[in-house]
Amino acid sequence: MQTENNSTHSQANRHLKELYSMDTLDKTDLQILRILQNNSKLTTKELAAQVHLSTTPVFERLKRLETEGYIKKYVAVLDAAKLHRGFIVFCSVKLTRLNRDIANEFTRRIRNIPEVTECYNISGDYDYLLKIHSPDMKYYQEFLINVLGTIDSLGSLRSTFVMDEIKHNYGIYV
Repeated sequence: MQTENNSTHSQANRHLKELYSMDTLDKTDLQILRILQNNSKLTTKELAAQVHLSTTPVFERLKRLETEGYIKKYVAVLDAAKLHRGFIVFCSVKLTRLNRDIANEFTRRIRNIPEVTECYNISGDYDYLLKIHSPDMKYYQEFLINVLGTIDSLGSLRSTFVMDEIKHNYGIYV
């Protein structure tokens, strides 16, 4: 089994190398991205020390990575439980019908609901998948009735409640 996992991991690495030609990102750029995903509060000097370059080229690389959109933004990761928003629900939403205007209106409304922290347009039996943070089940019930329930195009939904978070990486594998 371990050999199979190593082989799969090697194939993924080769595929990543093909995706990132020398014209776009080199191994130092990728190293910078990996380091920043773990701690974006590092100073340029601290980051430079970790990638074994002086501060000026690291600063220039950072600006390029930001300008070219590889780095979208820097955020603080908050503890949802400490903020009384640790009850997480994945809500699958099916609209009554789907066309451009209905989809645009639905996504406009969803973007303005702070409890919805993620929204994906998906394929399959449902049209959208929402990640919702709530203090508890009672709040979520009220949220369904008073917020999602006011969206005219809502056809049906299915709620899946998170019992335990097993893995949650904020970064992506590079």
